[in-house]
Amino acid sequence: MSPPARTTRPALTPARPLDTDAQGAWLSPDGPTRFRIEADIAALAGTWVEIEVALLTDAETVRTSLYVEREGQDPALPSFFGCRARGQGSWVGLLPGDLSELWLEPLDAPGRFRIESLTIRPLSRSALVGRALRIDPVETTSSVGWRIVKKRLRARNRVEALFRRPTAETYAAWLRENDLVSPEERAFMLDLAASWTDPPLISIAMPVYNPEPRELEAAIASVKAQIYERWELCIADDASPDPRVRRVLDAAAASDGRIRVAYRAQNGNISAASNSALELATGPYTALMDHDDLIPAHALFYVAREIVAHPDVDLIYSDEDKVDERGVRYDPHMKSDWNEELFLAQNYLNHLTVVRTDILRRVGGFRVGFEGSQDHDLILRVLDHTGAARIRHIPRVLYHWRNYQRSGAFSGSRLAEAERARRQCLVDHVERRGLDAEVLEGQFGFNRLRRRLPSPAPRVTVIVPTRDAAELTGICARGILNDTDYPNLDLVILDNESREPATLELFDELRRDPRVTVRPSPGTFNFSALNNAAVREATSEFVAFVNNDIEVIDPDWLTEMVALASSDGVAAVGAKLLYPDGHIQHGGIILGVGGPGGIGGVAGHSQLMAKRRDPGYFGRLAIPHYVSAVTAACMVVRRDAFLEVGGFDAEHLAVAFNDVDLCIKLGRAGHKIAWTPYATLYHHESASRGLDTLPEKVERFNREVRTMIERWGESLRHDPYYNPNLSLVSGHFLLKGLSPPEPVTPGRFRLPLRRSRR
Repeated sequence: MSPPARTTRPALTPARPLDTDAQGAWLSPDGPTRFRIEADIAALAGTWVEIEVALLTDAETVRTSLYVEREGQDPALPSFFGCRARGQGSWVGLLPGDLSELWLEPLDAPGRFRIESLTIRPLSRSALVGRALRIDPVETTSSVGWRIVKKRLRARNRVEALFRRPTAETYAAWLRENDLVSPEERAFMLDLAASWTDPPLISIAMPVYNPEPRELEAAIASVKAQIYERWELCIADDASPDPRVRRVLDAAAASDGRIRVAYRAQNGNISAASNSALELATGPYTALMDHDDLIPAHALFYVAREIVAHPDVDLIYSDEDKVDERGVRYDPHMKSDWNEELFLAQNYLNHLTVVRTDILRRVGGFRVGFEGSQDHDLILRVLDHTGAARIRHIPRVLYHWRNYQRSGAFSGSRLAEAERARRQCLVDHVERRGLDAEVLEGQFGFNRLRRRLPSPAPRVTVIVPTRDAAELTGICARGILNDTDYPNLDLVILDNESREPATLELFDELRRDPRVTVRPSPGTFNFSALNNAAVREATSEFVAFVNNDIEVIDPDWLTEMVALASSDGVAAVGAKLLYPDGHIQHGGIILGVGGPGGIGGVAGHSQLMAKRRDPGYFGRLAIPHYVSAVTAACMVVRRDAFLEVGGFDAEHLAVAFNDVDLCIKLGRAGHKIAWTPYATLYHHESASRGLDTLPEKVERFNREVRTMIERWGESLRHDPYYNPNLSLVSGHFLLKGLSPPEPVTPGRFRLPLRRSRR
């Protein structure tokens, strides 16, 4: 079919009624909203097009999607627009011949936005090739060659892949596309702020001690440049010996009545100076800022907007990056939503952090003697007066931490004292909460909170399904029975029609151990049904699902997992699993990753193929933390919670994603899912069943993908423990729009033979 003759600007119709504000912006407070593109569908079907969109928004992140629906097909998956600038993007692709509808989703989260324009431009074959040649001449020539030899699908896929390539090569380019606020967007923010009936006053507490004057001036200037104007800057100078500092502060106070300065009579330390700054605060919320750092002009707008939208909020924090001597921004930290287990090991909140002022005063402000970890100690005590429902994360970079040699960081010169303070603040937290745990030095200098098992140790039923594979199953079973130091376990082997003599001999050997039961489980392999039946028969408090290709290498693995699963609110715990060559196979599961080029955008493993000793993205592979899901290849679950949510879905998820589905159900029921690096095992992934490449297995897998998308589609788009600024192509914590890392291939499968301890 020949393409339409000209560019069209179709109308848009929202799928559900939406309110608008006085400025004509759409309001979608409850989640994303799709708009039907009112175009000539018959004319567009089977054609190559470029769809361009431009919108204004004050949402934290912008991920615009196109949904292409086909006659009689399953629900469409989102195709993301390539970002040219914040709120502007384009999509190039071949629309299917059986096209039925086109839908635009401006934002994939709640927000306020105004669609400035939408255009659909047909692309002739020559124009398409010309564009592709400019991107990659070699790949374009290859795709043309495939078309010449009648491999049209392969040619199309290669061309479309060119237009899906990342749009930014560096963090600086990513910032231009995703972070900068245009004059139009600035006006959009001002309009919203003007509509608030009771805009909050935000106090900024800034302790000062002898910074470089020009850096202090820059810090103050960044506050004065705020789009949101209801702020006060509360500065406490800690008896700086440099007379230029006082001149800078006096000039700042004289220039703006919102800036107030207290001069301490004698030098104390950062905690004492911060408390002096807090004494000046009159706003209901106080932000913490260092004397030489910077905040972008929109920082306080987003903080205020969060307070207006959630007036019961007690604690707010944002993403952050660093800035060097030349003003170059780097090393962005795109953070998790509130993750208390992660916070116990490290103060990942850092900046920008904003706390309700009366709580700061209730806890007594900063504690002298905790310098170097004074912020971590403060927030741990704040947690005694609030809960997860009153903690909000803004997924935008709202703080630039000046990080270089001359930076006047208060904690840099007394490392030993800072490390002592870091551990002591967690020790105090444990005592206040009455936790049965000890505080240790963790990996890479992080805290480690090691919980003790309840006494007596609860019984654990370890469930291992298998069909033959005697060598693998033997290593797994002997590791559980002989190399695991947990004092109270039984092992149930689910025999799914094993026939090989070596396997039957293994079962006879294992039955001699009174802790072992070999349970016949005939029929077509159904992981969910097999395990559900075993859990129903178990009488233990905990069950551990373990694949037959797991190898025990850490005697403490089950103790660590059960202790963590016994803590308040946690229902399931996953382990750190390694390929035999030592690379990471499982570091937790991230919802929604594996989109374009992946497995349908259901879920993927975090930081797959990282090295064993790699700390991971800001320590994520070295610290226990909450995740949305963990693999059932090695998972400990509270039996009552498992039964509460109905266990695995044996009808619709016989093999794939049953563990992800279970974890989402547990999360919806109010339970937490945790992952720990302190339980480490080898996983010879799919070594016994093989890969799902047979046609019937591929079809079954596709059905299970559709089940997950239809059941949990919205949850899969928004994993609370994975920042929306990060790419959904893989779980490598890469900024969306940046090139993914080179793939690492696991070493050739080698089955290490190990002698179990007797």
